[in-house]
Amino acid sequence: MSKVYNPRDILIRPVISEKSYGLQDEFKKYTFIVAPHANRTQIRQAVEEIFHVKVTGVNTLNRPGKRRRIRTKSGQFWGKRPDTKRAIVSLAEGQEIDIAGLGG
Repeated sequence: MSKVYNPRDILIRPVISEKSYGLQDEFKKYTFIVAPHANRTQIRQAVEEIFHVKVTGVNTLNRPGKRRRIRTKSGQFWGKRPDTKRAIVSLAEGQEIDIAGLGG
């Protein structure tokens, strides 16, 4: 039996980058960082409930965190950035999401 999640627990934040803005302008696809446990159906339902739009497709990808070296007086240490899961959400024709919150 699956656990019922709050939609705001599924979508963590939108990805703000040149590549994600290019996908928005050209293909009406929006990129979000999502919870690692979320599946495509949960992501679809969360986007539809929060933004009141019709989702036509969801692609997900898991990105491993980069390895980082920290140098100090006592030596060097290796650390790692956290792993992230991203979702690229496609919307129906004529729908859009105001990511910046500026209205337009």
